[in-house]
Amino acid sequence: MDSRQQQMQLWLDQVLPQAAAALGWTDLPAGVLSAASADASFRRYFRWQAGERSLIVMDAPPEHENTEPFVRITRLLQDAGVRVPRLFAEDLQQGFLLLEDMGAKTYLQTIEQGVAPAELERMFAAAITSLIRWQLASRPGVLPDYDEAVLRRELALFPDWYVGRELGRSLSAEEQSLWEQVQALLLDSNLGESRVYVHRDYMPRNLMTAEGEPGVLDFQDALYGPVSYDATSLFADAFFSWPAAERSQWLSRYWQQARAAGVPVPDELGSFLDQARLMGVQRHLKVLGIFARICHRDGKPHYLQDAPRFVRYLRDACAADTRLAPLAALLDSLGLEP
Repeated sequence: MDSRQQQMQLWLDQVLPQAAAALGWTDLPAGVLSAASADASFRRYFRWQAGERSLIVMDAPPEHENTEPFVRITRLLQDAGVRVPRLFAEDLQQGFLLLEDMGAKTYLQTIEQGVAPAELERMFAAAITSLIRWQLASRPGVLPDYDEAVLRRELALFPDWYVGRELGRSLSAEEQSLWEQVQALLLDSNLGESRVYVHRDYMPRNLMTAEGEPGVLDFQDALYGPVSYDATSLFADAFFSWPAAERSQWLSRYWQQARAAGVPVPDELGSFLDQARLMGVQRHLKVLGIFARICHRDGKPHYLQDAPRFVRYLRDACAADTRLAPLAALLDSLGLEP
């Protein structure tokens, strides 16, 4: 047990009684603490378990992570009627949270272990319902804006980290010109979209399999931004890929339901799919950069195993949209094939 974990155990011993009271437990048996999961940040998750009773402890070292947004956005999602972990205790100074345990199986794990087509259909239909409920709660001025500065910083991760560190080179003058054309196209489309609450990682790895709607996790980086972002994340995922035709069908279903519910998507399906395609390009370029940074800065090389998935998404987008000819030329010049 490392020193941080020892600190967490002392805090947990203090707050467990209030969680037990909130849950209606009449006794508090001795439990065992074990690793539950880790993510691409400095956060870690532990499961406290005593028989069938269990809770999750988030460990977010305050020198690296700020837990205040997680607490604030938890309440926003709860108010919107989205299923998120109940929060039983918080210590923002130490960076510890005690949360409801929403189970051990994510959508991604359920898919990887094999799932019947009817169940897969149910899961993603429920994810759409939950997403629309979140978007309908949107109000300006509550979350930070997903503005041009943020989008540019994210795009810069691709040349800085994927090209610069993973490929070990810099862009030539001709490649830089192509890159600037790509950025201009993406920013014009992304910033032209209607704005809603954006989870920013609404994907199978962050949705917990459950009866009814999914449990939603990893929402602490939420912003107020492009309406196509979360649906694109859901169906053009970082760790699981739908075939292109099925991806388009699911995005179409989302658009139909969102439009009927009053989410400010475009009136024409084709316009929405065009926006989602370019939103996906922005996200996939960003994630290539992030995964390269996680590999080279943080020593977690396994994330780059999914790099071919993102290159394939980018190539699919280029094949479907002539406006992306500069990106296709840049990928050719960099030798990037899925």
